[in-house]
Amino acid sequence: MQNFEFCVPTRIIFGRGKEETIGEVLKNDGIKKVLMVYGSHSIKKNGLYKKVTKSLKESGIAFAEYSGIKSNPRVSDVDKAAELARNEDVDAILGVGGGSVMDSVKGISAASKCNCNVWDFYTQKAEINDAFPIYNIVTLAATASEMNSGFVLTNEETSEKLGNGSPLLYPKVSILNPELTFTVPKDYTAYGAVDIIAHVLEGYLTRTSGPDLMNMYIESIIKTVIKTTEIILINPEDYDARAEFMWSATLALNGSAKTGMDGISFPNHMVEHGISAISDIAHGAGLSIVIPAWMKWYKSKNEDQFKRFAKEIFGKDTIDDGIKSLEDWFRSIESPVRLIDAGITDETLPDITLKSHKQALKWGIDKEYSAEAISEILQFAK
Repeated sequence: MQNFEFCVPTRIIFGRGKEETIGEVLKNDGIKKVLMVYGSHSIKKNGLYKKVTKSLKESGIAFAEYSGIKSNPRVSDVDKAAELARNEDVDAILGVGGGSVMDSVKGISAASKCNCNVWDFYTQKAEINDAFPIYNIVTLAATASEMNSGFVLTNEETSEKLGNGSPLLYPKVSILNPELTFTVPKDYTAYGAVDIIAHVLEGYLTRTSGPDLMNMYIESIIKTVIKTTEIILINPEDYDARAEFMWSATLALNGSAKTGMDGISFPNHMVEHGISAISDIAHGAGLSIVIPAWMKWYKSKNEDQFKRFAKEIFGKDTIDDGIKSLEDWFRSIESPVRLIDAGITDETLPDITLKSHKQALKWGIDKEYSAEAISEILQFAK
């Protein structure tokens, strides 16, 4: 087991009706005014907006609003919201939504304090050295952005999708009520499942060393996601399945699933960022295309882990059968497994390769993932 430090300062409040406590939570933390950030108007249709604003008003919390955050969140929205936060003189940022909202909130929190454009953090023109406290009410389980310090944004002008982060961007409090995910459409439930699996599978299959405890921990998360996804797709309002699914999403990328491991990397996310920067495909849908392709390309580099995955997750004896079983499961939940399934043609592959390689350079894995290697992976996805 490798040496490690593990500290996640985020307070999680989990369970039915807990979103109605947000005003009290903010008041107890001394917050006077928040910028509330959300996506579509679905939170107004399903009553969540009314519950949240009622709680804020009852606790004497003033608020401004920024809506319209999109899937694959945009730099332009973050910059506009950051300017609003400065103009409104808020002292905290409240995200009400899924991963796109929560990632945006992190960028807003840092950019509004820095008084800069958020992309300046990506181009090293500015550093994240201060941030407003972040609070979240989670409506879609997938990214674990509610309990980690990273965020991913898309720059529309340059067609780049890149990750960033800072220890200053751990949310202070995140509220998770599985009931708020009952209305998540089937396709985004499926994409969320793929994303959760990707978050733990990448470390599991790329690790060069680590404790067996982490193998079992990751396998448990993957098995739980597979089981609960199948239940949810039949009965979207199964509370217990939604609850296990939601907590699995948080555990998958709050840092706990990589403790004591060495050599892990996230090449599937790297390639997917290139794909969705060009095509604007949903993140999980992009991952279900990339993962089987990458596994076919990478399998000889870590055969023991690939064999273990096949056996422990799907009861298969060979690496290829394990990969096929995962690919078949993605198909069964109607998530795409080929580029053509998402309308991505050969003409875009050079640009996708270029964008993915830029992420590889930023993450320091460009020696293994050269432009040529990324191109080879994409060929397996055709």
